[in-house]
Amino acid sequence: MKYKTTWTKKEDIERKWYVVDVKDQILGRAATKIASLLIGKEKVESVPNYDCGDYVIVINADDIKLTREKESKKMYYSHSGFPGGLKSIRFDDQLKLDSTKIIKDAVITMLPQNKHRALRMVRLFVYKGADHKQSGQKPIEIKF
Repeated sequence: MKYKTTWTKKEDIERKWYVVDVKDQILGRAATKIASLLIGKEKVESVPNYDCGDYVIVINADDIKLTREKESKKMYYSHSGFPGGLKSIRFDDQLKLDSTKIIKDAVITMLPQNKHRALRMVRLFVYKGADHKQSGQKPIEIKF
């Protein structure tokens, strides 16, 4: 009797929809679990050369938290590429400006840097409030 290893094909990949409520959640812990869903690590048929991940909807992005008073200490930096082009903004100011960018930046740094990274980020939907547009897909609610 011989055993044969089966390998997942693109046709065999089934994607599910998940809703993650990040109200009063810690940013880093939520980002790792969201990244795990986008990669598809919990699936049995996960293979490294195909993108086997699922769709993730994140709600209540305005209510994300940090630990140990980092709200006033954590900084986000960007550079234009020109001399003197460094821009910085604190976490609490960025939260008021655009809270969805905070979660997207945290999740993209948790994903591996390969050709699937951009495709996985397309399947991430972040909303400031509790309502979202993807109710037709009947997403499964995830509790952390």
